[in-house]
Amino acid sequence: MDADTRDALRALLHEQRVAALGTLHQGEPAVSMVPYARSPDAPGLLIHVSALASHTRDMQAHPRVSLMVMATIGPDDMVQALPRATLQGVAQPLADDTAAYARGKAAYLARFPQAEMMFDLGDFSLWCVTPDQLRFVAGFGRAHNASEADLAAVLG
Repeated sequence: MDADTRDALRALLHEQRVAALGTLHQGEPAVSMVPYARSPDAPGLLIHVSALASHTRDMQAHPRVSLMVMATIGPDDMVQALPRATLQGVAQPLADDTAAYARGKAAYLARFPQAEMMFDLGDFSLWCVTPDQLRFVAGFGRAHNASEADLAAVLG
């Protein structure tokens, strides 16, 4: 992946604020929406989820997940050319008594200050999705697989 493509991927992940989260739910694929922020500690994305949500229980049972982030589509845009990134990796909860949690919470709240009150609710937890694969479609016919170096450059 060249520098311009990495910059486009970084911009997509910075500009967008929500992702589609794919989990394994009772043996079947399931997709839900989650807000995300970049992790300050490792190449990964932070999600803040409720224990009441089925995707949280899914991640507890099967930590391998997928996140898809898509650009906003305009009325005249070709849908097949929509920039999008799909990350596959492992979701792990951050223990709330750690420095990593404090840094992650600060990063999440910097992006979503209105979520502060949810951190006071006992059923919410902060998770980090650490990708081991990333596929970026920068436009029609412009698909790229990210290397470890690309992941570190974009998410690190």
